[in-house]
Amino acid sequence: MPLLAVRPRRVAEIPTSSMADIAFLLLIFFLVTTTIDVDTGIGMVLPPALDTPPPELHDRNMLSVLVNAEGQLLVEQQPLAVDALRATVQQHVMNCSAGYACLPQYAVRPDKAVVSLKTDRATPYDAYIGVLDEVWMGYRVVWDAEARRRGFPDYAAYRMALPVGEADAIRTAFKPQISIAEPDTE
Repeated sequence: MPLLAVRPRRVAEIPTSSMADIAFLLLIFFLVTTTIDVDTGIGMVLPPALDTPPPELHDRNMLSVLVNAEGQLLVEQQPLAVDALRATVQQHVMNCSAGYACLPQYAVRPDKAVVSLKTDRATPYDAYIGVLDEVWMGYRVVWDAEARRRGFPDYAAYRMALPVGEADAIRTAFKPQISIAEPDTE
């Protein structure tokens, strides 16, 4: 019997020469398609500086909202839950209007109503945003009520049904006048 020559076995290997190219292409793909979330803050347009002194404001027309360092509310020096702020803003703005009682502690007319929001320097940011949202929602409830009075299901339907110039009539009649006062520096 003849002896067979034994050849050494070749070890199977994976070609890795193009792996660097593939990894580089994947890296570029993920860098291009990934969006980076950036905090932009609150989108508010500040009014221009006044050339003349501001008009005199009667205490009755201003609803004072204070938020302390714990996020608790004082509305007209009385504690109030954040959930009740929306209805308070609505009553303040719509006081003495059709269908609303004329209470002495709220504004004389909707165009005279001002909501003043003031915070403490240590007020949590989410508490401030929550209170500001409730104030804006109070105005939104007012706009919805006025749209229903005019025969529409809500303010959004009112805006969609009318041309652009006429669609702002409710918002002009019940213009949000929100004063955001700077916190005390104590």
